[in-house]
Parts: sequence; structure tokens; C-alpha cells
Amino acid sequence: MHVIPVIDIRGGVAVAASRGDRARYRSLETPLAASADPVAVALGLRSLFPFSTLYVADLDGIEGRGADLATQQRVFDAWPGTELWIDDGTTDLRHRVIGSETLRSLVDYESARRSAGPSAPLSLDFRGDTFLGPPQLLDDATLWPDRVIVMTLARVGSGEGPDLTRLAAIVARAGNRQIYAAGGVRDVDDLKALRDIGVAGALIATALHSGKVTPGDLVTLA
Repeated sequence: MHVIPVIDIRGGVAVAASRGDRARYRSLETPLAASADPVAVALGLRSLFPFSTLYVADLDGIEGRGADLATQQRVFDAWPGTELWIDDGTTDLRHRVIGSETLRSLVDYESARRSAGPSAPLSLDFRGDTFLGPPQLLDDATLWPDRVIVMTLARVGSGEGPDLTRLAAIVARAGNRQIYAAGGVRDVDDLKALRDIGVAGALIATALHSGKVTPGDLVTLA
């Protein structure tokens, strides 16, 4: 199980998710860092476990205010892992996440793939039962890259548990692709349940800051 910690940033600080309602996100308070500075939070997460990958959601970029490239670069320079996944609504650099919610058509998706490169993960974004993106992108699994995130926005920061039904359905269609769950993970039991249905990894934040997923849990899952 590949566990990937998440940092949401807005206005240069790390913020705490609340059911995917970004207007309600507030400055993050965590025992892992002395402040909400994204670099301090990233290093605090890394102190728990030698995570190889960090996911950074740049809300300014996603919401169309312009990506915070300076903060992204600070985190990139400080992150001791091997990979940074950045979701900021742009695809001009490799290892960007392509979020379906920012795409208007398959033409947009094809352009994004060319810009971001073949290794860039695709995030299939959902709000409730509604898929956010071109319907063909959800319907045609042959369009998906090797790594696919299933993002259930209403469960992000909710503590309600992952959407196992939706994830199992997408795993069944994914072939050899790696599927990553995002939204709702509460504890190690949720991570084990995801592993049992064939999910390759999970994006988590709240459960790490609250201590409900411990370093010992991470070692066991790894």
C-alpha cells in the first residue's frame, strides 16, 4: 500500500480540508509542525515515515487565481522524498496531476497529457455522484494513464471513510493500472479495506495529523 501524504495550500499557507468545501478551509493546525508553513508541514509529515511521494494541492491554481509557483518550489526544494505530485490546474511541467475537474473536453485532456507527460497521474474527480470532467474520460478506461486517483471531494477531510463501492468499480475496469483513493480515510482499517479491494495507494492528510494512522501502521502497510 502506497500511502501519500497531502498538503493543501492557499495563499502560501497549508490549510485543513473540510468535506471538499474549499471556502471553509482554514489554516492548518497540526502537532507535526510549529506553523502552517507548507515546508514545515511537509517536513513534519516526513518525520512520521520516509514517504517517497508528497501530493500538493495548490488551491489558488485549481480555482483559477494563478498557481503559487514560489510556494511549490519551496516545498520541492525541501522535500526529501523522491517525487512530488502537484495539482494546480496546470499541466506545463512533468509530474503534474491532471485533474478532471479542470478539463472541459477530451481535447483539453489530450493537450494536458502531451504537456504533463505519460507518467503524470490522472485524478478522476467526483462531487457526490457527479463526475467533474468530460464524461468520455470516465467512460473509456483506455484513456487512463498507469496511475489514476479517484478523488471523492465531499469526503476529503470528512472522516466518513473512503467510497469503497466507487473505488471497487473503478479497480474492476482499470486493468493493470494503479488506482489511488483520495477522500475519507480515517484509520489503518480503512487503508486495509482499500488494499483488500485492489487499491494500490491512498492520499491522506487528516488521519496523519490526528495520529489515527501511526508510524507503526505505515510500517506494517509498507
